[in-house]
Amino acid sequence: MGDVVWRPTGEYVEGSNIKRFMDKHGIRDYDDLVDRSCSDISWFWDAVVKDLNIEWFEPYTKVVDQSKGIEWAEWFVGGKTNIAHNCLDRHAAAQKDKLALIWEGEDGQIRKMTYGDVYSDANRLANALKGAGIGKGDTVGIYMPFVPEILVVIYAAMKIGAICIPIFSGYGSSALASRLRHAGSKVLFTADGSYRRGKHVHIKKEADGAAKQVPSLEKVVVLPRLGIDVDWNDDLDVYWDDFVKGQSDECETEKLDAEDYSFIIYTSGTTGTPKGSVHTHAGCLAQMCKEIAYCFDLKDDDLFFWLTDIGWMMGPWMIVGVMNFGGTIFMFEGAPNYPEPDRLWDMIERHKVTTFGISPTAIRMFMRFGDEWVDKHDLSSLRILGSTGEPWDPDSWTWFFEKVGKRKLPIINISGGTEIVGCFLAPLPINELKPCTLRGPGLGMGTDVFDDDGKPVRGKMGHLVAKNPAPSMTKGFWNDPDRYVRTYWDTWDDIWYHGDWASIDEDGFWFLHGRSDDVIKVAGRRVGPSEIESTLMEHEAVSEAAAIGAPHEIKGEKVVTFVVLQPAYEPGDELREELRNHVAGILGKVLRPDELYFVKDLPKTRSAKIVRRVIRAKFLEEELGDLSSIENPDAIDEVSKKL
Repeated sequence: MGDVVWRPTGEYVEGSNIKRFMDKHGIRDYDDLVDRSCSDISWFWDAVVKDLNIEWFEPYTKVVDQSKGIEWAEWFVGGKTNIAHNCLDRHAAAQKDKLALIWEGEDGQIRKMTYGDVYSDANRLANALKGAGIGKGDTVGIYMPFVPEILVVIYAAMKIGAICIPIFSGYGSSALASRLRHAGSKVLFTADGSYRRGKHVHIKKEADGAAKQVPSLEKVVVLPRLGIDVDWNDDLDVYWDDFVKGQSDECETEKLDAEDYSFIIYTSGTTGTPKGSVHTHAGCLAQMCKEIAYCFDLKDDDLFFWLTDIGWMMGPWMIVGVMNFGGTIFMFEGAPNYPEPDRLWDMIERHKVTTFGISPTAIRMFMRFGDEWVDKHDLSSLRILGSTGEPWDPDSWTWFFEKVGKRKLPIINISGGTEIVGCFLAPLPINELKPCTLRGPGLGMGTDVFDDDGKPVRGKMGHLVAKNPAPSMTKGFWNDPDRYVRTYWDTWDDIWYHGDWASIDEDGFWFLHGRSDDVIKVAGRRVGPSEIESTLMEHEAVSEAAAIGAPHEIKGEKVVTFVVLQPAYEPGDELREELRNHVAGILGKVLRPDELYFVKDLPKTRSAKIVRRVIRAKFLEEELGDLSSIENPDAIDEVSKKL
């Protein structure tokens, strides 16, 4: 088996949570595990929630009911539960002094909260919400920096059956308003501001602009993160401490149906049009906890850190998945390379982080700063690395594996989406790994790769699909069920079409190749932009790259690329031709970029995804669509200043 660079030994196998599960159910090996989890989903999901000790106020009578169609499958029928009970209440009762979180702000401030602390604060806030007329089914917006109070808001809302809407704190007022208005939110939690690269970000100002556009909004609760003066609306605004003043620190948790809603998570996707994916209490618990336990092998003494914010699904995924087990999460508020490029590595060393997740694009950024920033830190506390967000290129994956993991740690490279708050593809700690691989299907998901005719394909790129329903699949899009069906279920009967390119090699290792709606078709040949980008980044001069397709009168489409150079290199015609020929030498002349431009930066989301949709629209002088998720909007103009 070629290219395998990591093989599990010792505790990664014998002491793993997934090995315990396999032994309990007489499962021989990895292939048997995947087959059994997908062939009998009722057995599998029932076994999962029992193995992971998810608690029920009332037991379910049926695991899954597909009588309304696979796209509207109902899970854990008759069962009653609550995320707040599983992730907070029971742990506060059993181990109230256990740390629930360690938080570090960009300004260096550090806060710690125990399960008892979060429990008391969440109960006070839940009572305040009830006093404000908020109850089951009402939607609560969370537009805050990544601070500990986010946990308090989530569990307070869950306790009373309200639905959380986590929203990226970098959005402007228009993007914030569109989501709150669409969901009919009654309450918004925000802050006076936050820090970003040493500067104040005036979050409250954007919240004020949004509030004027949301008729349903009755209360804006403001956390004084910076302690600065802000504009004030006496009829709407209230400071956090004033809102919870005098409230009891005990509040009974609602016994909710398994299918009651917990989160609405909005995503722009690749179309630029926001859509609200709807998730349930039982669905989130089953999927998120399955992945944290089995893929990331969470142990009681782990400190789990994913570089994320609350607006990206990885925020709720980490919070719910880790805290279900009474674990400890690490939260970071600021920019990962401020004030110095070693901010992340310094925090991992100081706090003794054991599990660390990040996006490939963020790793490419750290590579540009040089190895010395990571080499000077002791990262020996790390046990497992994680990644998600986009496909890897081999050089960046290898850098993460060698420089951060010292060739001793697995990279649990996962991929799924907001619409399933979990993964269609994910390795387990018992798996061997090749560079960039996602190893295999998510357990229970029935994942496959189809050709254009809807037939399974191996050894070449195809469409990533799921043949099984899963508890965490969105219950439609909020107020738009038809769009949900059109997006995921209309391509093939009873098949979830995810919109990603994937492939399975001769050894059964799975790989991703980018979004299928990004596909470039040149003279009849179809290629994912990530394949071209990865090839460019194999060249020593290239730090980052983006590839798009543009109309061509003969070939149908031509390849246009944008390249960010390593610091030691300067743009020039000679280097441009060298890079174009580099692609042709590896992928063939037909995929040689027709145009290659040098730029200083590429537009990205805060989760470090390169936004090709915007690059293409800017290049073709089309409407740019929703830009609210882009952290570095100045980079959009770089497309016009191309060299």
